[in-house]
Amino acid sequence: MSPRDHLNLLEENEGIKCRILLESWSSMSAEEQSDLVRSLERHFLEDLFLNLNTDEKAHLLSYVKPYQLWSLIHLMAPDDLADLIQSVPEERQGEIMAALEESSRAEIRALLAYKEDQAGGRMNPRYARMRPEMTVEEAIRYLRTLTRFQAELIYQAYVVAPDNELVGVVSLRQLFANPPTAKLTDIMVKGEELVKIPEHMDQEDVVKLFKKKSFSALPVVNDKNQIVGIVTVDDFVTVVQEEATEDIQKLGGMEALDAPYFATPFFHLVRKRAGWLLALFVGEMFTATAMGYFEHEIEKAVVLALFIPLIISSGGNSGSQASTLVIRAMALGEVRLVDWWRVFYREAAAGVFLGAILGSVGLCRIILWPARHSLYGEHFVMIGLTVAVSLVGIVMWGALAGSMLPFVLRWLKFDPATACAPFVATLVDVTGLIIYFSVASVLLSGILL
Repeated sequence: MSPRDHLNLLEENEGIKCRILLESWSSMSAEEQSDLVRSLERHFLEDLFLNLNTDEKAHLLSYVKPYQLWSLIHLMAPDDLADLIQSVPEERQGEIMAALEESSRAEIRALLAYKEDQAGGRMNPRYARMRPEMTVEEAIRYLRTLTRFQAELIYQAYVVAPDNELVGVVSLRQLFANPPTAKLTDIMVKGEELVKIPEHMDQEDVVKLFKKKSFSALPVVNDKNQIVGIVTVDDFVTVVQEEATEDIQKLGGMEALDAPYFATPFFHLVRKRAGWLLALFVGEMFTATAMGYFEHEIEKAVVLALFIPLIISSGGNSGSQASTLVIRAMALGEVRLVDWWRVFYREAAAGVFLGAILGSVGLCRIILWPARHSLYGEHFVMIGLTVAVSLVGIVMWGALAGSMLPFVLRWLKFDPATACAPFVATLVDVTGLIIYFSVASVLLSGILL
């Protein structure tokens, strides 16, 4: 659908403008996006801009004229604008900063001084500030005036001392539930009950705090307990999505992408995937080395080679399950580093039971197969036992390797998500062959070997 077709639809039904534009924006070519931006009326363009994500906003700004740029960036809160500035090219950053008032530029510079994944980098420096000696009536009158400019930020009012030290927080509910003459210092939340966030706290820890306490907004303070801004729960909805996307991509055996799939350049996408693929490929080479070590056993009992894919895939699958469960539990705070021994015993027991289930099925498959004599020879029962016992050992080893590797990475200060399922599967493939042929050497010694 061309830009002109979109405009015709918009003229017919203005109520569906945002949905049509948002659904079609990412599928348009750069030329179509540019034509559409030049054709849209101001209010259509503003609606589209505000509903795009940060990367899409950055692309849209490359098509607008200077006067449109000024109009669009003044719609944004300081924290959102700081994120946007970090997403546009350097030459565009200066143009955006030049279009802001000096006070706004100072706010943006302060936000850009923090890392993007810290609470200070996500906070909004604009909030409702009050003095302890104010009455409820004065506070409500002040908030009524403030909502004309910062309506979306009025969740709580933050009570500060003359040096901007945070001394308490008062909610709208508290204001309306108390008499007009009551002092804020008498009704505010203070002391140990006052929850605040250090300015350098990691965004993942902030998300956990919001989830645990169900806050709508929290104050951000520096090392002197001076409030420097607030973070709201809606600011971290995107953070949760970004963190989950990054973890899922790492679990798939690749580096996390810095942009949406279609916005990622082709060779950049290849580079992000090639590193892990090469590492996994080199790891799988050790599988051939392990098989070469047991070459004589394979020559004497070729039938053992039939079960190699079955054996190593079962161990890899078990390891992938365990690593995924533990990594997710770590991300949710359900499992801590000190819990490794509890996970070790739990996964060891689970591995034995799961291996016994798979081993029983494998044993029955070999013993009851109609063509067992022609396929496996006269010693098919011992071959079935070899496969069954090997599966118990390999599945248990896979569960232990997959569950312990995230703990090792966390202890080394690495992201546990890098203990991805493909990596665990590759590790278990090599060791699984050693377990399989070692069991075969014991059980089939003097029979086939």
